[in-house]
Amino acid sequence: MTTDALFSPLVERAIEIAAEWHDGTYRKGRWTDPCVGDPGGTPSRVPAMAHVTAVALTVQRAGWGDEAVAAAFLHDALEDANRHGDALGRATLVALVGEEVVRIVEAVSEPKRDDVGDWLPWRTRKEAYLRSLSAGPVEAVAVSLADKLHNAYSMASSLEAGIDIFSSAPGRKALSAGAADQRWFFEAVLGESESVEDPRLTPMRDRLRQEVARFATLTETRGHPE
Repeated sequence: MTTDALFSPLVERAIEIAAEWHDGTYRKGRWTDPCVGDPGGTPSRVPAMAHVTAVALTVQRAGWGDEAVAAAFLHDALEDANRHGDALGRATLVALVGEEVVRIVEAVSEPKRDDVGDWLPWRTRKEAYLRSLSAGPVEAVAVSLADKLHNAYSMASSLEAGIDIFSSAPGRKALSAGAADQRWFFEAVLGESESVEDPRLTPMRDRLRQEVARFATLTETRGHPE
């Protein structure tokens, strides 16, 4: 390994942007015990940065290059507003990390609202995501598989811990769709990925299938078939 391969200014920049953009935003819930207590007694939440980091590390461990890893850190940046409700513009992100990274990010970003600003239905958003993924670069498939793997793992682990991820409670928000829809989406992403041939994708698909199977088993045994 060369010394240049040890550190990537592009990935470092992506980490900075992701940390800044997602600062003060959180995952919908948690299944692990918190390491920091909340003095007010409210259950502490998992920062969104933990998710994008897990996705980026999976992409890197699967053997993808700096552009894919940078895009993994940023895969929610165009899609999700920051804590102030602001959206990150495409041109702004291109100026920061370049066109190649943004093309990957765009391919794994779903539209949230329609032309008049109303929230789109969950299924509509996911179908648009699948079309975008199909038209995107191969690196986008890797980021998508890593993203869905972490989501499926988190969801299955929460269910295994006895947490009802389909209902809201203090410190957590319910998932936006039921078990059947969630499973459909995971399997649709897997199906879309099958059209792309790259040996680095094979272990990512296999690992995601394991978590989807665990999620399916847990939802069926715990009475969440829909």
